[in-house]
Amino acid sequence: MTTRTLEMALATPGLDPSGRPARLPLRPKKGSDDEFGAEHMLVNIGPQHPATHGVLRLVLELEGETVKRCIPHVGYLHSGFEKLGEYRHYNQIIPLTDRTDYLSPMANNVCLALAAEKLMGIEITERCQVLRVIACEMSRIISHLVWLGTTGIDLGAFTPFLWSFYQRERIYNLQEAWTGARLTTSLTRIGGMMADVPEGWEAGLREFCRTFPDTLNEVDTMFTRNSIWCGRTQGVGAMTAAEAINYSLSGPMLRASGVAYDVRKDRPYLGYESYDFDVPVGEYGDIYDRYRVRLEEMYQSNRILEQALDRLARLAGAPVNTADHRVILPPKHRAMSDMEAMIHHFKQVMEGVAAPPGEAYLGIENPKGELGYYFVSDGTAKPVRWRIRPPSFINLACLPKLCEGALLSDVIAINASVDIVMGEIDR
Repeated sequence: MTTRTLEMALATPGLDPSGRPARLPLRPKKGSDDEFGAEHMLVNIGPQHPATHGVLRLVLELEGETVKRCIPHVGYLHSGFEKLGEYRHYNQIIPLTDRTDYLSPMANNVCLALAAEKLMGIEITERCQVLRVIACEMSRIISHLVWLGTTGIDLGAFTPFLWSFYQRERIYNLQEAWTGARLTTSLTRIGGMMADVPEGWEAGLREFCRTFPDTLNEVDTMFTRNSIWCGRTQGVGAMTAAEAINYSLSGPMLRASGVAYDVRKDRPYLGYESYDFDVPVGEYGDIYDRYRVRLEEMYQSNRILEQALDRLARLAGAPVNTADHRVILPPKHRAMSDMEAMIHHFKQVMEGVAAPPGEAYLGIENPKGELGYYFVSDGTAKPVRWRIRPPSFINLACLPKLCEGALLSDVIAINASVDIVMGEIDR
């Protein structure tokens, strides 16, 4: 705030000593009574979906166009997934996982099934493992394509959005043919899958794997050496390896800072240790490196899908689900003709699959980072506690650090580079 001079204060209100209308000084002299500090302004970004990628509210304290402080506010969804899970059988929790990170529902389904199977000591079949790997890598590509397209729009590039969403639709068509749904898939079951892939499905995925790198090459040509893209992303929102570890970051956010940690390599599951793929790592931890890491991860996911399809062909006709019908529903024709199968069917539907008393945690490499599910069992068919370690929520914690000292226009790019989904933040 400015203060008037003594003469202005003694004059008629609104007039200067000569009788003319008083005007506040445009540029107070340094060291004079009129000197005032720069005023900080509070600006809301969100909680509408554009720019904040969901119902996230960012309160920015600005000095001019420079961000002095960024305060994220969550709490606009009130989903209550973790509490809802405590009143449901383990298989009934699977539809809830679709709605946390809704850009990678199949991978969420896989993590839930793996955590419950670890708690129950259930071994799954080899074909089931391969199908789950395919589901996880398809989810990774879908999620990164959405990030790539929307981040391009945030920075003013529209064409790559069309390229990426076209490829995403191709995977959604395969996803729909397999599960019957495009978004809320509910693909897994404790001890297996809801269904095997339909006839001819593998040929469709092979065609996708053959042509998908062409689009990635086009994006690489459009962005990687583009002066506007580089100017908006290089050196912006940077985080060192030590800072990234201190914030417990994971996924591309961590690897872009130079830390080569990938759950698929460091704590393998589903036989990932037997697949040939690389873990891309950045150097500077800025927006540009996060882009490069996610782009390369899509190439690597494509490699994994090709290897998984070869294994699936060798396992043609092999069982998908465990043979224990106390865990997995028996085939319908048996339930309608065999008394024992009908009893297993009835008990699973009405009572659920009981887990032994104990606890279990299992984490997988989701597109946004390490997704972990933690169960506590009291020996019944419903968990006493279900807790989620959501990568979006953990990664979001570093946003104030990344935005501090940046320009207002950079906040949109920085927020996009974190790649958050609010469904698993406000859960």
